[in-house]
Amino acid sequence: MAAEKIRVRGQVQGVGFRPFVWRLAAEFGISGDVRNDGEGVLIRAFAGDVDGFVAALGKEPPPLARIDSIARAPLGDNVIRPGFSIVETDRSEARTGATPDAAMCPACRAEILDPGERRHRYAFANCTHCGPRFSILKEIPYDRASTTMRGFEMCPACRAEYEDPADRRFHAQPIACPDCGPRLWLERDGAEIDGDAIVEAARLLRAGKILGIKGIGGFHLACDAANEDAVRLLRERKRRPKKPFALMADVGAIRRHARVSPAEEALLNDPAAPIVLLGKAGDIPLAAALAPGLSVLGWMLPYTPLHALLMEAVGAPLVMTSGNRSGEPQAIGNDEARGKLGPFIDAFLMHDRPIARRLDDSVVRIVAGDIRLLRRARGYAPAPLDLPPGLKSAPPVAAYGGELKSALCLTRDGKAILSHHLGDLEDALSYEEFQKAAKDYSRLFDHSPEIVAADLHPDYRSTQFAEGEAERLGVPLTRVQHHHAHIASAMAENGWPLDGAPVLGVALDGLGYGPDGTVWGGEFLAATYADYRRLASLKPVPLAGGDAANREPWRNLVAQLEAAMGWDVAAERLGKSALSDLLAAKPVENLRTLMQRRLNSPLTSSAGRLFDAVGAALGLAVDRLTYEGEAAMELEALAAGISPDRAYPFAVVAAEDIRRLDPAPMWDALLTDLADSVALGQISARFHLGLARATAHLAQKLAGEISAGAIALSGGVFQNALLLRLVLEELDGCGLPVLAQREVPANDGGLAFGQVAVAAARALR
Repeated sequence: MAAEKIRVRGQVQGVGFRPFVWRLAAEFGISGDVRNDGEGVLIRAFAGDVDGFVAALGKEPPPLARIDSIARAPLGDNVIRPGFSIVETDRSEARTGATPDAAMCPACRAEILDPGERRHRYAFANCTHCGPRFSILKEIPYDRASTTMRGFEMCPACRAEYEDPADRRFHAQPIACPDCGPRLWLERDGAEIDGDAIVEAARLLRAGKILGIKGIGGFHLACDAANEDAVRLLRERKRRPKKPFALMADVGAIRRHARVSPAEEALLNDPAAPIVLLGKAGDIPLAAALAPGLSVLGWMLPYTPLHALLMEAVGAPLVMTSGNRSGEPQAIGNDEARGKLGPFIDAFLMHDRPIARRLDDSVVRIVAGDIRLLRRARGYAPAPLDLPPGLKSAPPVAAYGGELKSALCLTRDGKAILSHHLGDLEDALSYEEFQKAAKDYSRLFDHSPEIVAADLHPDYRSTQFAEGEAERLGVPLTRVQHHHAHIASAMAENGWPLDGAPVLGVALDGLGYGPDGTVWGGEFLAATYADYRRLASLKPVPLAGGDAANREPWRNLVAQLEAAMGWDVAAERLGKSALSDLLAAKPVENLRTLMQRRLNSPLTSSAGRLFDAVGAALGLAVDRLTYEGEAAMELEALAAGISPDRAYPFAVVAAEDIRRLDPAPMWDALLTDLADSVALGQISARFHLGLARATAHLAQKLAGEISAGAIALSGGVFQNALLLRLVLEELDGCGLPVLAQREVPANDGGLAFGQVAVAAARALR
């Protein structure tokens, strides 16, 4: 036979792929070698059944592997060489991906619980099928010397496992044991506490204490989820009045507190081990302060040996929320945690394995039978995404997203690398971390962009950073309108081709900079990747008080009612209600003057602010939001499990060359229902159905007018599971594919992915 080189690209490093190749080589009589390099895995085959070998490569790869391509080429060296070996990594230019962190596998779980195993109760057990990857990675290609495990020299027993092709730890780079690996300890006030760290930590948690726990991607703050006093104290110390806390428990415990479908259980058990939003159920009490006003809780399984041992010792659900003060980045270093978290926790469960980068827990939910990723972080990032047909040949792009829920995105070789969640850039510390992450991704993936993409908003820190990068690198800057990027993100995730027909994009969102000088957020766009045209929007109303309206829903309620029927009429219809009394204490007349004179009151078509206004009308977070989306989330919760008996009406009106979806009839119906003391849950359900029906009907009409090839849905408001489900139901049977988002967030966490698609398309024109 002629010798061949076989190139395998994809997620093939740090997943046990080389040992898998070694075993297949023995099965098919292949002589040669395999190595990691900057492009993935390179195999040299000098003898044996190469055709059978290559076919088997793609059939049953290791659990964490994902093969994008297998290419064969002559080697030009036909000397038969005996045996098959794994050789040293070739440190060439990095053109391969990095593997996300993976939850503990069943074999490692069984091992740490088995008293006869040498890793019994060891908090850092892992193998080629599980454990830390991206969170410890410092360089590509992936091997131990390129990770934060470099400082832990393998003991003879671990070395023997590492070098044994028959062992599941064969070439497992984070391999460790109690004799040579990271160690765990419990400390209070800087002093280590005697005894078994897990046992003592569990004792403190059961006693109502708050612990800082170092995990894979950073620290968590933990307490007993059933202890009302502990949960309220954690809220006070963390300065997080109402935003929901994530919870950790085993599947059995989760089932006692939540409704878990088979799809949701599979998602809980996925190697990504995300937080899964599940409907509340059961009669076993948990603390009411976990998620005030909401009908869902975020649950995750213990995804590391440390977590599994702790959960077994505690025997009850735990709060497991990010280790930070509200709005700040998660702590990852031991000294950093002591300084930032020490003042408001009772003890630390600490270890000495360094964390290379901050990784929050990912957040997902199942809607209409599909996964919907709300926060893309640990377990998902930085797995590459395919660029759609037609965009794969574009020059490399770097895009820097928006201001909230920020993420960046790099493209090369037909792939997009969408970063993990980087936080809200309004916070100065989060912006510092964003800048570090931009350098980290650029270095790690050896990326040199030929185009930089940014949002249109000139005051976004991400835009200003992109401008600086474009100038520094001497490359062009492409500015992308916020909602065009949202729609392009949905198109690209669904593989819509560059030469496909225009789509009718529906972007229901918070706020985005509009080129007409208004603030957009409820948009119907005729869109290709390169261009868009605004066909319709929600009827604009003043954003009364500017940024203050993003925090104080009562302002949006006044603006909406003023626009719908005039404030005097609305106030009369509110009568002597509790809402009327609350608004009477507000400077409503001053606000009306600001709106009439257009002082600090730009017009906005924001769907997010409409939800805030409806929530305020129903008494939800009227005065002030304590976290983004609070009123909208509570409004969705009110409607949980309720079948609306009718839908509130919306009107479509013409305005110059654009149509407006006018909520005035909805407000008339809603105020009537309030006066008639209709149940708030029914009012919320009628609103959701009315908006969904009006959105879907207008989308179908506009799609027909432009001969659209599909309808695309995106924007942060589509995180609302009820609204998304209703819109999808209304569009069912419309005769067009509906492009909704799944593994790319519909919120601003997916914005950079849309920006790279737009920039790539414009570069190819």
